Amino acid sequence: MSDRPIKLERDEQHMFNVRVVVAGIIILFALLAILGRVYQLQVSQHEKYAELSRQHYQKRIPIPPNRGQIYDRNGVLLADSHTQYVLEVVRDNIGDENGDGKSSLADVDGLLDRLGKIIPLIDKDVRLFKTQVRRFKYQPIPIRGDLTEEEVATFAVNRPRFPGVTMEVRMERYYPLMETASHVIGYVGRIDARDLERVNKDEYIGTTHIGKSGIEAFHEARLHGKAGYHEIEVDAHGKKQSVLSEQEPIGGEELFLGLDINLQITAEQSLKGERGAIVAMDPTNGEVLALASVPTFDPNLFINGITQKDYTTLREDPSRPLFNRALQGTYPPGSTIKPMVGVAGLAEGVVTPGSRVYDPGFFRLSGQKHVFRCWNKRGHGSVDLKYSIQQSCDTYFYDLAYRMGVDRFSGFMRRFGFGDKTGIDLPGEASGLMPSKEWKEKRHKRSWFPGDTVNIGIGQGYWLATPLQLAHAVSIMANRGVRLKPHVLRGVRTARNEEESVLKPEPFPSIDTQDRFWNLTIQGMENVMRPGGTAKAAGAGAAYRIAGKTGTAQVFGLAGGKYNAGRIAKRLRDHALFVGFAPADDPKIAVAVIVENSSGSGGHTAAPIGRKVMDAYLLKQYGDHALKPEGAVAQQEAEQAAAAAVAADKKPEAAAEKTKQTKGKKARKGHD
Repeated sequence: MSDRPIKLERDEQHMFNVRVVVAGIIILFALLAILGRVYQLQVSQHEKYAELSRQHYQKRIPIPPNRGQIYDRNGVLLADSHTQYVLEVVRDNIGDENGDGKSSLADVDGLLDRLGKIIPLIDKDVRLFKTQVRRFKYQPIPIRGDLTEEEVATFAVNRPRFPGVTMEVRMERYYPLMETASHVIGYVGRIDARDLERVNKDEYIGTTHIGKSGIEAFHEARLHGKAGYHEIEVDAHGKKQSVLSEQEPIGGEELFLGLDINLQITAEQSLKGERGAIVAMDPTNGEVLALASVPTFDPNLFINGITQKDYTTLREDPSRPLFNRALQGTYPPGSTIKPMVGVAGLAEGVVTPGSRVYDPGFFRLSGQKHVFRCWNKRGHGSVDLKYSIQQSCDTYFYDLAYRMGVDRFSGFMRRFGFGDKTGIDLPGEASGLMPSKEWKEKRHKRSWFPGDTVNIGIGQGYWLATPLQLAHAVSIMANRGVRLKPHVLRGVRTARNEEESVLKPEPFPSIDTQDRFWNLTIQGMENVMRPGGTAKAAGAGAAYRIAGKTGTAQVFGLAGGKYNAGRIAKRLRDHALFVGFAPADDPKIAVAVIVENSSGSGGHTAAPIGRKVMDAYLLKQYGDHALKPEGAVAQQEAEQAAAAAVAADKKPEAAAEKTKQTKGKKARKGHD
């Protein structure tokens, strides 16, 4: 038998040491994993798990804020809120029907099926509810609002059948003046998934409506306010035990608009039966006094979801009542821009106050056969700038624009705000179009021709402007170059500050040129409203001095034919326009009017509407005594006598021609 030992002590010791090391490494890694997990739970994700733990015994119930009200400048209520009953669902409580304290999306679907059998549910609301209920398990989510009395009674009887569903009292929007100023105020509607993408979702838990258009949409952040909450303690089944803390919601700000609602009503009624727009502004601060787009619509139809029948009626109406013509409608400005073109010509040195042009009734480019007609086919004879504005002589402005050139012309008109958005605090504003060489080459793949420049000289051709831009431009005229940003919001009032806080005007770069240039063109605009001017009937008997300019914009060309409004379809008739401000010596209101497809010219149709709007504001706001009618009339008579003497000396036959025109004889091109 061998004396060799069965096991070697040294081998056993080595094997033991290896096992100890391996075990130590395993234990070390285990400890490191435990420490890592502890760090994750206690440090990196502490807030997350603390919140999950807290939610087992605490819940935060949001309280939606009351939406701010909207008033006009005189405190007339334009947008109010009244109470409504709303059904809300807390997903975490739905499972109590089975006694397990848990819920799933399948339980939600079952609840909706049962609830829909006693309370009609709207598909759009159900889709939004399902989007929100996935994210907010413990928060009340609205499923149906604006319950009728019968529906309230029905749910009250069946309440025990629907765990997790409660009926709450909420505030609902209401527009007491209905169609009046609907394009300005806008409307609210039920929140949808797209709305939630642009707001803080946590702030809108429990809120059912959001601004969709107008002031309601643009100033949504001001109007909505800040949500509050109740912090409550619950048991294992989610039942409320006590209130731990609460924070009251902060209601939205009350907005005061620059609108004078009586003036707004006058503007809308003045366009009744027509399609068109009126914008009235205070040129001293940029406040919008009236912004009318006719026809209008009732915003109350949209609050809780407009019916398919009502929406189809509005959408298919050829008058397009949902279209905000004042902001989004773009039209050739016609002769309304001639005073601005006159200022540009004087400032650029293309013409002087004494420059005269002979008007034979047409304008022709050198070496070309094409004729650009003046509205007066017999011409106005030798005319200067002031008389050309008074008589709206096309030939003078054809010549001025051609000699200025499109680059200088378009550049200067942009200083009046044409071709760019004004930046008004309303959504959906159009920029219009101030054409240029670069624009035509990019848009039409064609070069700019001299005839294009001639056409824009009288506000035709490619040039397009919105009624708001025209009101803004004539406000700049009234201010003699000072340019202020148009705005609808005048001031705000918060719960903390009961006094209205009036906003300051926001200046734009002004048009800096000589005062005498402004004075000359404004004198021409005053003469428009006097005997011998294109809007003499609209200016007759005014208790204040008016500076205005009429315009007629072509909708289509006749290719040499004679225009007769009574023999063509209404949609093909010319647009009638008017811009003006008053009092001319102390401007308080600037107005732009457009009547689509009018049967009359700017002087016949649009100018009387402009005068009516001015009267409604000035005579009521300031009274006859503040407008110094005696001095205005005396000065008017003196200037009329001087103008008559000049006209008799320069062109005696012009009076005979104007007499014929008042009897109904007119040419096609740019008659104002």
